[in-house]
Amino acid sequence: MIDKAFLNREYNNRELVPEHGEIFKRWAADSAQARASMICYLERRYGPGDNELLDIFPARKGDGTCLMFIHGGYWRSLDKGDFSFLAPALVDSGISLVSVNYDLCPKVSIEEIVKQMLRASAWLYRHAEQYGMDEDRLYVAGHSAGAQLAAMMMAALWQVYERDLPKDLFKGALAISGVHDLRPLLHVDAVKDDLKLDEASALKVSPAFLPLAWRAPVVTAVGGNESSEFKRQNRLLTERWRSAVTDVPLPGLNHFTAVDPLADPSSALFQAVRRMMKLDR
Repeated sequence: MIDKAFLNREYNNRELVPEHGEIFKRWAADSAQARASMICYLERRYGPGDNELLDIFPARKGDGTCLMFIHGGYWRSLDKGDFSFLAPALVDSGISLVSVNYDLCPKVSIEEIVKQMLRASAWLYRHAEQYGMDEDRLYVAGHSAGAQLAAMMMAALWQVYERDLPKDLFKGALAISGVHDLRPLLHVDAVKDDLKLDEASALKVSPAFLPLAWRAPVVTAVGGNESSEFKRQNRLLTERWRSAVTDVPLPGLNHFTAVDPLADPSSALFQAVRRMMKLDR
């Protein structure tokens, strides 16, 4: 029997983290500072949707490595600009950051958002060189809903999607605090009306039930203070894609602060990403 009260509690991160508003304010301030102080190309359009836009923070050193970051927000809130604060540490480490937006639920379905991420990825591959990035050194990352979308990119059949794309468009992925089996969300009052999922559509966009489409490293992580369901979701992807996955513990972090180590070059998560990219040599 489904315990709806349990699921409602476990998946309501804003209630579980009462200080989330202060975290969002910190992200916004740090992100505004990054955009004001760094070379960046904002609001580049990758597709026809109202919100099919991305921001590029190019690294002026390094080997052209690029990380495409997909924001979370339960597919219905937040914005690429909230995560510009990730750029300084990555760029200083020789990694270009591309932060991607998408149209939000309930205006569009999660399946349509997945299609938008396919378009964004294809655009990035075709335009990487224009911004000093190597199309053969692309990686994808996401937080929360963005982690599900990043994982879906690793299950994509790129040469079926567009014949000019390589089979292994992304050379690796980072999934932070992701929801990889979307079926529990059918019973979560706070989101179910906006997401408009049923059993079939939830399974279709659940990366835990799709094979990794090519051999590539995947880093997973979940905050030590997150709910048991988010820990289970992280473990589910880790188990399903076992041969490819390195899991990085994030002790003491909640669902929102779990993304912060990606802005800290001294963190275990940042170092794991560098190893995935073969930048630790």
